[in-house]
Amino acid sequence: MAAATSAANAASSAVRTGTAMLLGGSRMVFRQLYDGESSTYTYLLGHTGSKKALLIDPVLEQVERDTSVLRELGLDLAFAVNTHVHADHITGSGLLKKTFPSCKSVLGRAGNEQAMADLKLGEGEVLKLDGGIELEFRSTPGHTNGCHSFVWHGGRSVFTGDTVLIRGCGRTDFQQGNPVSLYNAVWSKIFTLPEDYLLYPAHDYKGRTVSTVGEEKQFNPRLTQTQEKFVDIMKNLNLPYPKKIDASLPANLVCGLHELLPAPELPDTKKQKL
Repeated sequence: MAAATSAANAASSAVRTGTAMLLGGSRMVFRQLYDGESSTYTYLLGHTGSKKALLIDPVLEQVERDTSVLRELGLDLAFAVNTHVHADHITGSGLLKKTFPSCKSVLGRAGNEQAMADLKLGEGEVLKLDGGIELEFRSTPGHTNGCHSFVWHGGRSVFTGDTVLIRGCGRTDFQQGNPVSLYNAVWSKIFTLPEDYLLYPAHDYKGRTVSTVGEEKQFNPRLTQTQEKFVDIMKNLNLPYPKKIDASLPANLVCGLHELLPAPELPDTKKQKL
């Protein structure tokens, strides 16, 4: 475990995978970036024709890295998108909005009523990036009530956040988590996609970068069980409390910008006895 953690931290600012492919006769850019401390993947999708890009699940501590990659590729950030309100790290959306003035923060609408975002998209709505890149929003609650997965049909891919991990899934014991909701969402919203669709999770703790819908339908040790067995597994994980949840959740409700948090209540000195 220590060796794996060390290796992950060493790669925290690395571009883990990258490719460019033809889309509508123009160049499309895709990058998978990694944060070693939280084992979070951030995904960059861009178009060299329109010079526009979006980031999925940016991490606050990696904003400088993400900004550098975008500028090196000649891309302007149009959207900072989060799959859900994270508990294990603070989003970089707010700081990215300061760096790229035209950038808009994006969340799914369902379950995120208390969270701040410039755009909130509902079930089946599509986020469109200049150049022909489109992400279909699908509500996939269970890990949290506000989780969404993004289907990129043009790239035959799905970004599952914490809903489906490679050979696993997100925990369901906090943030309105519900194992029945997660199981049903996966089988109705993700596992109904074509089996060759690439599956990109928000995290991996073993160095794996990508799976497919077909692989997870066949090999995922939790989600291949019956619903009853899955619920039993999830209720008996006995996982530790997330280390950063107390700092992450309040900050992520306001795009990761601490200055937008309510000021602490100070004592009324006039009422104090001398």
